[in-house]
Amino acid sequence: VGAWQQLMGLVLEQRFRWSEVAGELGITQAGLRALLAIDPNQPQSMRELAKALNCDPSYITAMIDDLEHAGLATRQASLSDRRVKTVVLTPRGAAALRTARDGLLAPPPQLAQLSRTQQQQLARLLQQGLNLSTDPEWP
Repeated sequence: VGAWQQLMGLVLEQRFRWSEVAGELGITQAGLRALLAIDPNQPQSMRELAKALNCDPSYITAMIDDLEHAGLATRQASLSDRRVKTVVLTPRGAAALRTARDGLLAPPPQLAQLSRTQQQQLARLLQQGLNLSTDPEWP
């Protein structure tokens, strides 16, 4: 339990990074959330994005508006059904996605100071715990 509380504390301390990364990209945090959900290699419909983000389709419209305004994404008619709008990242949007991932997925200072061996050990322990939690035999 103590380890879980420490891990959650660390994760919650990192929430400020969302606003920093969003600000760096010139989008809202909601726009950042949408950016991270878009597959740069596969256009997705607005409805698919809403489902992936577990939010109302009308909210996705505002999120994609934010990305379009920043020049990071465009809406295009689906090739299979022109009534359906798909979201496609622009080249600038693909670069922004890499920047966002780098900014959000880089280890926080508390973990970056660990040696490479310690970081690998922590990753193995977390992976073991995650694998156990998906094991049907696990309580």
